[in-house]
Amino acid sequence: METPIRVNDPRQHINEEPRNDFGDLMLGFTGMFALMFVIFFGMVIWKFIAS
Repeated sequence: METPIRVNDPRQHINEEPRNDFGDLMLGFTGMFALMFVIFFGMVIWKFIAS
């Protein structure tokens, strides 16, 4: 006999996908750091070329 699934019951994780929250956080921080790193050194190089 199967137990009926109530969609509004928060204890039932019906649509939940397995995610690695810490990995997502670190990926975001690393990506943002890399972007700012490239922009910073690009502007430093631009300043030396312009002057």
